[in-house]
Amino acid sequence: MKCNQCQYEMTKDCKVNVEYDTPGIRISKKWKGSSNKVSAKTKAAVCSNCGYVALYIDEYKEFSEKDHI
Repeated sequence: MKCNQCQYEMTKDCKVNVEYDTPGIRISKKWKGSSNKVSAKTKAAVCSNCGYVALYIDEYKEFSEKDHI
């Protein structure tokens, strides 16, 4: 994964922790007219060149609307 700011290679698979709350951040989506719900735990990538941080999920394909219509 390349940094959006400086195009340097980012360090992936970093953990995300929220202080004074539950550990980590989850992304979720409930599909309209359906009981189907998907969720994924976020990960972070850090650029050691400029300090830019990007959040991402590995299960991004599960969030495709065309698969839930």
